[in-house]
This record gives sequence, structure tokens and C-alpha cells, in this order.
Amino acid sequence: MKFLFSHRNYPGQFKHILLELAKNKDNEIVFLTNKKINTKKFTILDNIKIITYGLKREVPRNCHRYLRQFEEAIIHGQAAAEELIRLKNVGFIPDIMYAHFWGNSLFFKDIFPNTPLISYCEWYYNFEGSDIDFEKRKHTQELERNNGRNMPDYDKKARLRCDNSNFLLTMLSSDKLISPTVWQKEQFPNIFKDRIEVIHDGIDTEYFRPNPDIEFKIPNSDIVLGYQDEVLTYATRGMEPYRGFPEFMEATCVLLKKRPNLRVLIAGKDGIYYGPKLRNSTYKEIMLKRLDFGKEELKRLHFVGNLPYNEYLKLLQVSSAHCYLTYPFVLSWSFLEAMAVGCCIVSSKTPPVEEIMKDGYNGLLVDFYDVQGLINTIEYALDNRNKIQDLRGNARKTVVEKYELRMLLKNRLRL
Repeated sequence: MKFLFSHRNYPGQFKHILLELAKNKDNEIVFLTNKKINTKKFTILDNIKIITYGLKREVPRNCHRYLRQFEEAIIHGQAAAEELIRLKNVGFIPDIMYAHFWGNSLFFKDIFPNTPLISYCEWYYNFEGSDIDFEKRKHTQELERNNGRNMPDYDKKARLRCDNSNFLLTMLSSDKLISPTVWQKEQFPNIFKDRIEVIHDGIDTEYFRPNPDIEFKIPNSDIVLGYQDEVLTYATRGMEPYRGFPEFMEATCVLLKKRPNLRVLIAGKDGIYYGPKLRNSTYKEIMLKRLDFGKEELKRLHFVGNLPYNEYLKLLQVSSAHCYLTYPFVLSWSFLEAMAVGCCIVSSKTPPVEEIMKDGYNGLLVDFYDVQGLINTIEYALDNRNKIQDLRGNARKTVVEKYELRMLLKNRLRL
């Protein structure tokens, strides 16, 4: 069969299904993307052809603010469509198209009207009940003042309505819609929900598994940590409010002062991927300046950066307590990966987490804004490592039973 995949960033959510389909050498697979591929990071198999499309222009500065995201989607969609026309002209007609709907697949059905299009529906913006109205913290208010974002509610609602335009157009032209969690599916308008099937991307539980004998060496140091050490971990794509980085730092400052043997490992980039951007600083810089970290505490606070997968796994495996905080938003892969490793996870009591985690059974839940509650719960986990073994086991059991990669790959292949 001939498959066409598309995502702005290769391989996106399609890594495992791509590798599975590529095992059949009779399959011809084209992946259309916007970013150059790091071949050291991702294996490119012989029957996966990567095509990178270039953008003709950026969104103009004078574009109406309601339309910036929609215009960006159209620019991506047009560039992707032109590559599809070239493919069609050399005889490539896909049997199935599967795309993330950031705009790159807007015009796929205009090029290949008889080929089924499956769309990966990751998120739909709502003004109430999700991430937008969750932003009530003082640092978010400061951020909005800095960026001139103190817009009245009607203005924010209008912008969000237009931000959804690309999603709506893509869903209307799609033959099948996929969402990874029930929570994410529930964000979409009722008229589409019956068409959306929930299939998670899947977690490789053979790879992400406990290993009490493993050691983790902190990059650029001689410090080696093991399972017996007191280690608080946090892993994120970006150090930002959406993933509770400011709250975690507040808790960390207190915990490092109270617990002289504690080491804190923070994996991820010092940047913002979700929500408004800061103009002249980062949240890491802000929190390190704002909080009273002493020299001794800073020696035990380790920013380890973006880790190779094997080192990231080791970080999770030596974790005594792992913190995962999130707005009511897209659930991170790292959350389920940490569960599969059997981490004791202290997490925010927010809907995407509560879909999977039950307090006291497979994790420990705290209110997102309750920093003192976060401190107390992390201390409970650190002080009772022998008592929470069942909780760790149940965390892994949950992922093995409901989110195991091979089981979910069968569902995607069936689709």
C-alpha cells in the first residue's frame, strides 16, 4: 500500500505507526514535513521517503491578530499542497493519508479527493473549562501586562474562534478523526464528537520499565545517582506555566532547604512552547531571581537539558518522586512514560491527569495552585518510599493494561 503522512515536525505522533508499517517492504511511505530531519535522532528506513516543504513567506506583521494562526495554517497548507501536486505528477497516489491538523493537510483532499484522510485531532480551543480560563496566577497576569495582552473577554473569544478555523476546515474534509485521550476529544464541538475515535499513541512499556539497578550521571559533572538516593525529578518540553514550572520551582526552593540530601533533576528546554511568550526573559531566569535559593541549594538543583532517550529513561528510573503538573490541556507523553517506569508521580488534580490517575492508587494528586500542598505531598512520597511500592506498581499496571504500544498499534493498523 501507499501511505502519506504529514506533520510539521517529523515524526510527531506517528513514529511508532511509521516504523510498524515500514516493516512491510511492499509498503511505500511518504512523510511530508516542514522541518529538516535530524537523522542522528530519528531512523529513516528505506521505504520511508521524507519530503520537506518550504514556506514562501512568513505571516506579515500587519496581519489582523485574529487571523495570524489561520494565515500561518494556510501558508503551510499551500506549501504542502504544492508538494502533493509534484507527487501526483510523478504517479504517487496514496491509498491512505494520515495528518496532524496544524494546517499542512488543509488542501489534501483537493489534491487527492478519492483518498481517505485521517486527521489527528490534538486540541480545540475553548474559552471556558480548559487552559484559557485556567490562567489566573500572578505571573500570568504579569506576563499579559508585559506583552500588552490585557484584552477584554470578547476580544479573546473572537481570537480563539478564528484560531479554530483551520481545525474546523480540516475536520470537515476528513474521513476519520482521531484523538489520543477522552479529555482532548471532549474539547471539540458536539457535532464532531461522534466522528472522533479515541486511540492513544501508545507507550513502549518494554522500553519504559523500572530498573532499580540503574545509575544516572548528571551531565557535565562527576555526580552519579542511583535508586537509593533521594531524587526529585521533573521532565518537560519547555519550562513554562502550562506545565507548572513556576509552582514546581517554588516547591523546590523550600524542599532543598528542608532536605539536605535531596537532589532535584529538571529535564527540558528553557523556553515556552504553549501560551504567551515572554519578551526579554525566561521562566527559569525569573524564578531563579525571584526565589531565595542559597549556594548550597543551587549545588543540588540540576538543569540537565534535553536528554537522549536512554538518559531520559535513566532519570525516570532513579526518581524517588516525579512531579508532573499541567493546565487542563494536552496530556504529555512524559506523564505516561513516567507511569510505565513505575515512578511515584505527584501530579496536578486537573482533568487530563484525572482521566488516568486516581489519587492514592496509581499516583498522588494535588491542587495545581497549592504550592504548600505540593511540598507536603512530595515530602510524603520521599519519606515513605517503602509504603508506596503498590502505588508505583499500579502506575505501571495502568499503562500496561490501557496504553501499551503494541496493543494500540493493532488498533491503528485496524483503522
